[in-house]
Amino acid sequence: MGGQYIEPVSLASLLGSLPGQCSICRDWGRGALCDACRQRFAAPRPRCERCAIAVPAGQPVCGECLRDPPPFERTIAALDYGAPWSALIARFKFQGGVELAPVLSGLLREAVRGQPPPELLLPAPLSDARLRERGFNQSWEIARRLGPPADARLLLRIRDTPHQVDLPLDRRASNVRSAFAVEPLRRAEIAGRSVVLVDDVMTTGATAAEMARTLLQAGASRVRLWVLARTPRPDGA
Repeated sequence: MGGQYIEPVSLASLLGSLPGQCSICRDWGRGALCDACRQRFAAPRPRCERCAIAVPAGQPVCGECLRDPPPFERTIAALDYGAPWSALIARFKFQGGVELAPVLSGLLREAVRGQPPPELLLPAPLSDARLRERGFNQSWEIARRLGPPADARLLLRIRDTPHQVDLPLDRRASNVRSAFAVEPLRRAEIAGRSVVLVDDVMTTGATAAEMARTLLQAGASRVRLWVLARTPRPDGA
C-alpha cells in the first residue's frame, strides 16, 4: 500500500482548542497538554529503527538488534518511559484513567506521522481475566484513536500470564511463549498483509516479539510496532 500515515488534524491544534488543565503541570487554560510540557518532556530523540531504544545521533540500529534482530521490522515510540509519563500511564492503565486516552494517543499519532500506513492496526490484546479486572484494554483505547483499520478481535491473548514487570528479564520471553493466537476463523485476513501492533509500553520487547511471531506465522507480510513509551535499558544504553 502506498502513501503515508497522515494525521488529519495536528495534535497542537486539537489540544490547543480545548480549555482545561494540563495533565502534567496542572496549569489551567492551556489544553490537556500544554506546549511547555510537550516541548520539555516529549521532544523527539534518536532511536533504534528496530526496537526504538534511545541511541546516539547517527546510529540507525542498536547493537543488540544488530546481533539478534527481532521479528518485527520497525518500532516507533513517542516517549521514554520515565517521569512524568510513567505516572500518567500508570494512572491511565491501572486507575481507570480512560480520559487520558486522547492525550496519550495524540502523542503517538504525532510520532507516527509520515509512516507508511498499515493494512491492519492491532492492539496488544489482554486475556479475558485481565480485561475483566481492568475493565478496558489500554492498547485498544490508543489504537482506535489512531484511525482505521484498528481491529481488537483479530489477535487474541489465549493464555493469562503473570505481569512481565514482575519477572526477571531472562524469564519474560518464556512467560509469553504461545500466549497469543490469531482468531481461527479470520486467519485469511492476515495473509500477505502489513500489520502494525499498538502497545502502551515496550520494555524488553519479549511480548512484542511473541505477538510478531504469531502474526508472521499466520502469513503477515511484515509487522511493525507503534508504542506510546519505550523503557530505557537498565544500563542507560
